[in-house]
Amino acid sequence: MDLSESELERYDRQLRIRGWDINGQKRLKASKVAVVGLGGLGSASSIYLAAAGVGSLTLIDHDKVSLPDLNRQILYSEENIGLSKAEAAKTRIESLNSKVKVNPVESRVTEKNIGSLIGEVDVIVDGLDNWKTRFIINEYCVKKGIPLVHGGVSEFYGQITTIIPQEGPCLRCIFPTQPPETTHIPIFGATPAVIASIQAAETIKIITGIGKPLVGRLLLIDLEEATFEEAKINRNPNCPTCSSK
Repeated sequence: MDLSESELERYDRQLRIRGWDINGQKRLKASKVAVVGLGGLGSASSIYLAAAGVGSLTLIDHDKVSLPDLNRQILYSEENIGLSKAEAAKTRIESLNSKVKVNPVESRVTEKNIGSLIGEVDVIVDGLDNWKTRFIINEYCVKKGIPLVHGGVSEFYGQITTIIPQEGPCLRCIFPTQPPETTHIPIFGATPAVIASIQAAETIKIITGIGKPLVGRLLLIDLEEATFEEAKINRNPNCPTCSSK
């Protein structure tokens, strides 16, 4: 997949990164990524993936834009209030990079429809705010061998890990029991921006082969105290999701 003159100019600064070069950019252009959840995490991760030149983005969210979203969901503006997040995200991303193919999906992910909604992708990015759907996606990724980049946020705090099936623990290994669900999670707007930027970086590292993804490592970020900590996580040999895969 060749790069046009305008693409070479657009991506000039990242093409200069050691190990990236034209081949890395071509891999990005040929890649397909699904972002599930277009809130604070999905907004920032999808826009940075588009800016970097990911060829195809499937953007999944069943919700509509509301005023309280605007403190952190940077894809949207006041003019988008009441509109589908997936469609509004498509418009915004295509205005940033018309070379990216955007597939908006206005639907809630379930065990029955996940395959048809996501299709064939190289990486799935977790932009969700509920654990039930996260575990559905985790199981799907393990079954299909698709890398999953997990992120979660609350207040000034965030966490992120990268799951590559058979190379490291899955989400169920890390969280054997489902954490309690929380509605109206308190959140400082910059918190998901930090986590989502790392999610975008993890996704791009997987696609280009650059660097060391957060496999078997849970990165914990506290913006209130300005600390970053890492927890090492091993696969659970008795994990109900990935031990038999």
